Amino acid sequence: MQELITRAKELLADGTVSRVLGWKKGDLGWDPEPAYFDKAEELENFIYNPFCGANLSKYLIAAGKLEGTTLVFLKPCDTYSFNQLVKEHRVKKDKTYIIGVGCHGTLDPEKIRNTGVKGIADAVLEGDRVRLNTLYGDKEAAAAEVLLDRCLVCKGKTHVVCDELIGAEPGEEAGPGELAVNRFAQVEELENLPPEERFAFWQEQLSRCIRCNACRNVCPACSCLKCVFDSSQFDSNQKANADTFEEQMFHIIRAFHVAGRCTDCGECSRVCPESIPLHLLNRKFIKDIDTFYGEYQAGADTESKGPLTDFTFEDVEPGIIAERGGGR
Repeated sequence: MQELITRAKELLADGTVSRVLGWKKGDLGWDPEPAYFDKAEELENFIYNPFCGANLSKYLIAAGKLEGTTLVFLKPCDTYSFNQLVKEHRVKKDKTYIIGVGCHGTLDPEKIRNTGVKGIADAVLEGDRVRLNTLYGDKEAAAAEVLLDRCLVCKGKTHVVCDELIGAEPGEEAGPGELAVNRFAQVEELENLPPEERFAFWQEQLSRCIRCNACRNVCPACSCLKCVFDSSQFDSNQKANADTFEEQMFHIIRAFHVAGRCTDCGECSRVCPESIPLHLLNRKFIKDIDTFYGEYQAGADTESKGPLTDFTFEDVEPGIIAERGGGR
């Protein structure tokens, strides 16, 4: 971490960048927050540890409107979101200086608490184990049990864009390595359920939605200047009290909106206060796009056209998709 701070101070001092976008210490050891640092002395509050799960890419939309260049620290998976935002002309690469940071997975505080560990102050990932520093002494846990779900299916093991690397080597694979499991395993489990059970699953999950909009606000793919769900004309900015129809429509429409653009960063599920596995909706779309249009990873580059914004004569017809079960 000190190397990151030192380098940030150097870039601020020589005028290469005007500000730094990273993480700052939260009230507790497991809750670092995204933050801007305008002066070298402010970087004393900078932190980077396995709890820094926040994807900083979306914050660059606002930073791009400021004078000068913004230094941002991005984990491998975050760089996919950055590329996608560049492709959509939401951020500008020439106003951003990217330092790619090494990552071996980020931790889920809720999973840790579910193991009985309390008073978390800090943590260190050591292979397939996590060493936890708590107010009650050091504890240990298996990494597979306490990593964020997205890290267990990490698709972003190398930085696809950066100006320099710290804590990682060019081409070095990050992520949980051998802990990784099939990215679409949970999606396939849901696909194999009878329709009524699958409907009941999502009805139960989405009925917990309190329409706080945390998922939308954190999502790099949700970058519209004006969101239809903010409109008060049709009460779409409020959660319906009578039934679950409103929140079902909200999340289904949002999933369609980001289809082909979602990088599978998992931020929607990470910030959801009700622990709804929203990423599974997006991952279903990713799986179907891979199946019917060929494998495609949003944000892998800034030039290619997404499958849903391009056309070839080999594209499957809607009727064929329904016949093969793609509409499930």
